[in-house]
Amino acid sequence: MRNIIFIGMPAAGKSTIGVVTAKHLGYNFIDTDLLIQEKEKKLLREIIAQEGLEKFLKIEDRVNAEVQAERSVIAPGGSVIYCENAMKHYKEIGTIVYLKASFETISNRLGNARKRGVVLKKDQTLEELYNERTVLFEKYADITICEDGVSLEDTFELVLNTLQNSGYVTD
Repeated sequence: MRNIIFIGMPAAGKSTIGVVTAKHLGYNFIDTDLLIQEKEKKLLREIIAQEGLEKFLKIEDRVNAEVQAERSVIAPGGSVIYCENAMKHYKEIGTIVYLKASFETISNRLGNARKRGVVLKKDQTLEELYNERTVLFEKYADITICEDGVSLEDTFELVLNTLQNSGYVTD
């Protein structure tokens, strides 16, 4: 069985859905934002504030590209799709599931994006970031799950059914 990698905007539910999916399948769960914080001994927002966006993305690319896992659900940060090495690695080791939500859904769930450690350029709005990333999420996704108007529980069921119906996992 392969790994399952969740991608999507911050607040799309990658970690929440990821943990529940991992428990259900008997997989390990890896949150790569926590791996970055552990390796760098700083919070994500501290790394971004002290090192800048470009250096943060290099760290994120390196940490994600080094993930060695089997039978794991992996939840990288939303900006991982800017990391070529990491995304190439994830394509090789697993199935990439895009948790897609509308801008309105993400905006309502997220609140203050900068305080949450979202990688935004200096004058970039959340909507501009959403539009920029959506193209990349769609480029890398093996499977897309639309979560608009759906509860987290229903999203989990959609993920599981889609993975099973696609032959990516067997129960």
